[in-house]
Amino acid sequence: MKVKYDKEQDILYVSFSDEPIYESDEEKPGMILDYSASGKIVGIEMLKASE
Repeated sequence: MKVKYDKEQDILYVSFSDEPIYESDEEKPGMILDYSASGKIVGIEMLKASE
């Protein structure tokens, strides 16, 4: 697992796998899930993470 935080943009990204991202979906406003081709969640991006 890798965690990255962009302080300027206030974006937090958590990567669970090195598998390529096949598709992304905004599950809730400001929360984007990244999926592999097999449908596995490989990452989560949180916009306005400090709020």
